[in-house]
Amino acid sequence: MLRTTSRTRHVLLTAAAALLISACTAVGPGASGPPGVPSDPAAQDALLKAAEHRLVADCLDGQGLSLSSRPRAPDEDRAFRAALFGTGPRELSVTLATGATVTAHEDGCLASARHRLYGDQRRWFRAQVVVDNLRAEAQARMGADPDHRAALARWTRCVTPPDRPRPARPDPAAATRCARESGLDEVRARLEDAELTTVRTLRRGELATYRQLRDRALRRAAELPAPTHPQKGPTPS
Repeated sequence: MLRTTSRTRHVLLTAAAALLISACTAVGPGASGPPGVPSDPAAQDALLKAAEHRLVADCLDGQGLSLSSRPRAPDEDRAFRAALFGTGPRELSVTLATGATVTAHEDGCLASARHRLYGDQRRWFRAQVVVDNLRAEAQARMGADPDHRAALARWTRCVTPPDRPRPARPDPAAATRCARESGLDEVRARLEDAELTTVRTLRRGELATYRQLRDRALRRAAELPAPTHPQKGPTPS
């Protein structure tokens, strides 16, 4: 808990997770858009998610596949995952300020759907990954603050049982109590908004690209013609 370490992680998405369009980071207030584009951010997220699902389903349908959750034989599952996610080395890669590395393919039905919606796949991938991790970057920056380091040391002593090493996963109740008693909660609350403001300034280029390409995707999603056949498979959630 709580300590942020710099490490590299390669993200292999599952089918359900890959079809989600993250809405964890707010990038600005909702605004009225073109006809068919809702102004509410949650409704915009739903529109983008439905459009991505629709395009992926159409792409798979063209290859005789579907997003059905029915069990598949190993060979069939490999073919399905290759069609959905792409094959070979992952051409898209972003290493974040936290040290994490996120990768993805440029081919496959998922990539094709995002290309249709967002246009420039590389720009969108970088912008989305950076924006989705703004809060994580802000939290990592807090580790350099002396007040945060001191509070974290107090928290560590608090959750460590006498005469035993600190457990890898402290008891949740003890961790919560120690975060309050050590002052770590207070320090984090004080620092996080300031660090997030700094990070948003540092990443203003990615934020601008994110807004630009998301607006494009919303317009494309609203312009999609009605499906000519019922969509197969569950709606990702």
